[in-house]
Amino acid sequence: MKLITAIIKPFKLDEVREGLVELGISGITVAEVKGFGRQKGHTEIYRGAEYVVDFLPKVSLSIACPDALVDLAIEKICEAARTEKIGDGKIFVTPLEESIRIRTGETGEAAL
Repeated sequence: MKLITAIIKPFKLDEVREGLVELGISGITVAEVKGFGRQKGHTEIYRGAEYVVDFLPKVSLSIACPDALVDLAIEKICEAARTEKIGDGKIFVTPLEESIRIRTGETGEAAL
């Protein structure tokens, strides 16, 4: 099992979710986050005053995934989240040692 963490633009969330559901991945945790990478924020003008927005709004997805679906899930996320503009996001994949469904006590991939 792997834990896929994807940081994407907020308006791409629905497309990514739909793509993952098509693969049979039904468990996704979503958090609204702020951050910056190479784009390093941007400058905006509000009521005539210019100010710098250092941290941009993003969405962080956490997806526990069986090994067999990891490559397909990454492909779907990239396909759905890509705008071909700076700031599309990042995907991180880390090993997931164990998962446990609290209600039933199931473990491993059965708990996903």
